[in-house]
Amino acid sequence: MILVLGGLALGLGIGIALWRNRWNLNKGEPNYKAFFIMGITFLSLGIVLSAATDNPGLIGISGLGFAYLAIGLKNRDKW
Repeated sequence: MILVLGGLALGLGIGIALWRNRWNLNKGEPNYKAFFIMGITFLSLGIVLSAATDNPGLIGISGLGFAYLAIGLKNRDKW
């Protein structure tokens, strides 16, 4: 029960923060170097976790990492 209330409070707080800053959103270019770094991290994390826990569902983390890695490498000239 406490976890549910904590989750609702956190979601409400994030929602209020996003609503208050809806006019101040940064419309700039994404940081593609960060996508590359997240891709390496998620790819390796997914492989290690799926091998360590024998849970094939964690391969999805590797897929997400591969997608981030591809986005970062495709836009390597914009680093």
